[in-house]
This record gives sequence, structure tokens and C-alpha cells, in this order.
Amino acid sequence: MTGFDIFWIFFILMTLQPLMRQRFLEAARQRMIEKIEKKRNSRVILLVHRQETMSFFGFPVMRYIDVNDSEQVIRAIHMTDPDVPIDLVLHTPGGLVLAALQIAKALKRHKAKTTVFVPHYAMSGGTLIALAADEIVMDEHAVLGPVDPQLGQYPAASIVKVKQEKPVEKIDDQTLILADVSEKALKQMKEQLKELLSDKYPANKVEELAEIMSQGRWTHDYPITFEEAKKLGLPVRTDMPAEIYQLMNLFPQPVRYQPSVLYDPSPKRASENKIESLVKSLK
Repeated sequence: MTGFDIFWIFFILMTLQPLMRQRFLEAARQRMIEKIEKKRNSRVILLVHRQETMSFFGFPVMRYIDVNDSEQVIRAIHMTDPDVPIDLVLHTPGGLVLAALQIAKALKRHKAKTTVFVPHYAMSGGTLIALAADEIVMDEHAVLGPVDPQLGQYPAASIVKVKQEKPVEKIDDQTLILADVSEKALKQMKEQLKELLSDKYPANKVEELAEIMSQGRWTHDYPITFEEAKKLGLPVRTDMPAEIYQLMNLFPQPVRYQPSVLYDPSPKRASENKIESLVKSLK
């Protein structure tokens, strides 16, 4: 075997390594999903958007909620008997409103209990989906977010505000067109949200929540914590199963040469510190 042959073998192994690693991760995820389903007697669906080293050359890929996601989630819901509960794990920055609404409406129409788990964050379209569930289980540090429409890089509510506060003759045609589209988007989102919440709250509470969540009260990246969600009257709780955290550990970020966060991965117990202090005092 020549040095050239060794080089090509090494090159092939290096290019296949990310693919093999991905296959091992997928198998581990499936085993954990089966474990949770058996424990909770439910259908577990994951909608996780996280950077992963997925390509042959290890380039990270970042994804958002899209139509392909809605197709897959809706297919999983259709394959679930009406009397089987659904547990949906959400970890997403959001994405297409159309796709998020399709998932939310399919989740709402499922007859058995639906639970959304948010171990870290479910912003924008992720929150829209979570609001359709019967209950939302959040980590105590997890956050949701507003569902106000965005037109490109601008919030729809802010574009409308320009039209309200500036004389029309001083506004260019493009901004006027954007303001018209923004008004429609805000109205549509509020109506869709009212439909999702209609069977969960009294009419006045539905109106209040739809206004707060969709009409630009906050910036689009505003973090709605568990405490704030509770004050709003959302069906949230914090008893997150340990298996959900274990499942999320199987969605690692791309490996960096110099990690920005370091810690001993083993659990740290208070009793261990006491034992160590006692041993030091005896020396």
C-alpha cells in the first residue's frame, strides 16, 4: 500500500465520519423516543431546529419551521389514533407562519390530550404551535415569544405606526403598500390566534390574549418566561420529565475547536461537597 492509497483511505473515512455520527445519533434518538412513549403512553413528536454537523464536510446547517416540517408533523398526527395523547417537543426560533399554523390547527383538532414540551425556547411560530396545545410544559428558564407578524426585517405593527403618525403625503408609495399589507397581516394573525384559543378561555380572555400576543406589544424577540406566561393565564407548568432533557442532549451543536462553555458533565450533588470538605478537614 502506497502513501497515496493511505491518503485516500484517510480522506474517505474523514468524509464519512459526520454521516456515520449522524446515523448513531438518529438511532439513539429513536430509542429515547420509544422510551418516553412507553412511559407516557403517548405519541412523541419532535420539532427541533438546532445547528448540527450534517453535511459530508461538516458544515453546520441551521433550519426553521417550513412546509416540510408541517407535512411531517401533520402526517405523524394523522398516524395517531384519536384517543392517543400527543407529546410535542419544541425547540425552535420560529419560521413560516403558514407552516406553523398548519401544525397548530392539526394539534388543536386532535381529540386526545396534547402537551407541548419547551426545554429551552419556542419563539414566534413555535409559540403559535404551543398555544394550540392543552398544556405547555416549560423548563423554569425556558421562554416563549410573541407571534406578531414580520414583513421582512420590520415588524408589521411598526410599519402601521408610521402610517398613523406621519402625514400620508410625506410617506413614499412603498411604505404605504407595506402598511396596507401589515394591517392585513396583523388582522389575520389576531383572527387565527382567536380561533386557536376559542375553546380554552372565555371570549374576553381570548380577545385579550390575541391582542397581547399578536399586535406588537413587545419586540418580536421578547422572551416570555414561565412566570409571565403564568400571569397571562397560559396553561403552563414546569415539571419537565428528565427524559426530555436526555433527548435534547442527542441534538448537539457542531463541535468547536475552542468550546465557549465548559463544565464537568457529571451531576453535582450537595452531599459530595460536604464529603470533600469533611475529608479536607481531617487531613
